[in-house]
Amino acid sequence: MRSSTGAHYIALDHVRALAAFMVFTWHFTHGSNGYPVLYNDAPLLFPLSLLDEGHTGVALFMTLSGYLFAKLLDGKTIHYGSFLWNRCLRLLPLLFLVIVIVGIREFIALQKFSGEDVIAYSIFIAKGAVLPTLPNGGWSITAEFHFYLVLPLFLWMLRRSKFLPFSIVIAAIMLRVALYSIYGQVQSFAFLTIIGRIDQFALGMILYQFRSSIAGRHIIAVATMTAFTLFYWYFDWHGGFYNYPFYPSPYRFWIFIPTIEGLAYAVCIAWYDSSFSPSTTGVSRFIGRIGEYSYSIYLLHFFVVLYAARFVQERVMDISGFYPACMWAMVFFLLMMPVSYLSYRFIESPFLKLRKRYIIAQQVSE
Repeated sequence: MRSSTGAHYIALDHVRALAAFMVFTWHFTHGSNGYPVLYNDAPLLFPLSLLDEGHTGVALFMTLSGYLFAKLLDGKTIHYGSFLWNRCLRLLPLLFLVIVIVGIREFIALQKFSGEDVIAYSIFIAKGAVLPTLPNGGWSITAEFHFYLVLPLFLWMLRRSKFLPFSIVIAAIMLRVALYSIYGQVQSFAFLTIIGRIDQFALGMILYQFRSSIAGRHIIAVATMTAFTLFYWYFDWHGGFYNYPFYPSPYRFWIFIPTIEGLAYAVCIAWYDSSFSPSTTGVSRFIGRIGEYSYSIYLLHFFVVLYAARFVQERVMDISGFYPACMWAMVFFLLMMPVSYLSYRFIESPFLKLRKRYIIAQQVSE
């Protein structure tokens, strides 16, 4: 969507749409416990492993955020308070509505609605400012906000050297090594918190600095994505997110998965953004619209996706196989568009009118 700077990048909206579809397909096919599609097998078409393990769409979102903010803020002086204000206006209204709806639904399920219950739920939600407790994928919004808190450090580093943010990636890997030695697992930290996601934000920002070296290098992009999808196919075949061998995984693998995801996605985002100029009409525009509404799709699909998959499995046809489930996931993903448009139009957009310009000055190269 168009930012307060006036910039709009349809290529990055395409990436958002892909990330939203990956997450949606993951939840549609596997639900919360491997229904209707079990976690056991990986698709023979190995690139589709990214849909069978669609949780990695969150990593794509995070990497894209790092890349986008580097693109928007590179070489600029910003008013940090106004920047945070704008991000709150963008993310919090819909998140607040989702929190209220989830709370009401939980109280109805418990068949009670007392003051103590409201206070307990409010405390649980308040913890979401630090811990990954917010509902409907809201934990990822917490990680995103934690990135905003360290964003000035990244910008300071990039002004001195485009290689300096690599130190953040190295520090994050070392921290995960330490956590693994203490807890015997690091998957929960790597997936749910900034401890793992910081790599992806950092690598997105770093690869923006090297975008000119990747522009038009189609072989590099294809090789990177082929290697990455083969890696994820191997990971999927050996149990994936939940069955490697269980959750949280005791393997050291998760120390490096966030870094691998961030690097692969950052290379491909930089390549796509710098190599192509997608049309603003036709199919390209439609996919871009999906990207614009992706935040609504992400937060709202939790309300319907499990019921949709169950309805098809029990009332329409057997979708316990990965491929038919993916086809139906596409159908319901597209059906989310009208709802997501209404959310964007009537819940998100009104608050965007309150945004402030946060760019103070553009640095001039000597």
